[in-house]
Amino acid sequence: MTAVIKAERLGTNVRTRRSLFGGVAGFAACASFGGPLSALARPHHHAGHAKVAAAAASAAPATPVGTPANTPIGPFDTVARWAYIVDFDTGAVLLDKSADERMAPSSLTKMMTAYIVFGMLATGRLRLEQTLPVSEKAWRTQGSKMFVPLGESVAVQDLIQGMVIQSGNDACVVLAEGIAGSEERFVAMMNEEAPKIGLNNSHFMNVTGLPAEGHYMSAHDVATVAMHLIRDFPQYYHFFGETEFLFNKIKQGNRNVLVDKGLADGLKTGHTDAGGFGLCASSNRNGNRVIVVINGTASSNERAHEGERLMAWAFANFENATLFRKGQVVDHAPVWMGERKAVPLVAGSDIVMTMPVGWQQRSHIAVDYASPVIAPVVAGQSCGAIVISAPGMADIRVALQAGASVAKLGLVGRAMARLGHGPAN
Repeated sequence: MTAVIKAERLGTNVRTRRSLFGGVAGFAACASFGGPLSALARPHHHAGHAKVAAAAASAAPATPVGTPANTPIGPFDTVARWAYIVDFDTGAVLLDKSADERMAPSSLTKMMTAYIVFGMLATGRLRLEQTLPVSEKAWRTQGSKMFVPLGESVAVQDLIQGMVIQSGNDACVVLAEGIAGSEERFVAMMNEEAPKIGLNNSHFMNVTGLPAEGHYMSAHDVATVAMHLIRDFPQYYHFFGETEFLFNKIKQGNRNVLVDKGLADGLKTGHTDAGGFGLCASSNRNGNRVIVVINGTASSNERAHEGERLMAWAFANFENATLFRKGQVVDHAPVWMGERKAVPLVAGSDIVMTMPVGWQQRSHIAVDYASPVIAPVVAGQSCGAIVISAPGMADIRVALQAGASVAKLGLVGRAMARLGHGPAN
């Protein structure tokens, strides 16, 4: 502390990095003292988590022979050629295998088609009960179908169900033509919207995902669309979780086996020769939502087993923990030439992190800030960061804010402070 005080009196500014706690003993001690950090929350699904994790792992299909994906806890094999797993609430990447590489997305494309349709519904430019005409082009569209009748009109709600439950290519074309006048104009809307929602490796040539040169997505982008569907249009997300749909006297089940088994509440599957068998699935367990994307598996059976296995692995190995609550005092930083000697450093919002199970035993939390903070200080201004470190993981930095305003000393006060008197240390 002497070096910090000396630096303050010289009017200089140094970095201060002070450990708050590390390892399980530190966390326990911190809670027992009941200080500013005693409000540290346990993981959202702390109680009985080890038993749940073990059960989930044992229930998962046997590990297939594959090549490794990158994860925060070390390499993990998967037979999928492309794979990506992300925590919905924190955005933490749990698994990545060629996730930014362009791939043939097949019917995973329909998630983007649905995003545009839901946007039209949300703005009132389209209604669920509205009917759209079936053109000959839509009726003749090959691949999976909901079997729309030629020359008749179909309700938008039925078309959505046909698109996301039955993966109807014909339904997609009817929606595109009814909304934009042609499939080509609808595709232009998809490509215009893609970068706005963060798709960096996607380009669409049709609304169905049927093979076409220049039509591609990445596994990362597929997960991004899923995040937006869930977050932006929760009122329509339920369509992805319906297990079957009857239309034109033909009943078809949801092609997403994880939805059918109750292991996920969405989203889509797909298959083409170029892309193999793919899946995007999302599940919410104990208040924690995860999105899994795989593509390039060899069969529908392999796709289902691998999707289930990776979903179980994600929930068994990671948990969300609230480290600090909004406004919670994390530390106090000395203030140079201020009317108060120190300013509280607080969390600007709840700090929720996705961490490997058992993170308490392995992680280390510290504060890092420029010391002293130069007056005047305005409440809410950025003042350093919390740094979370754990073996095998890159440091995570979360900004801290000043918890109060501190006015600058007047001329006389500054003179006295420089002589070692008054509020400044």
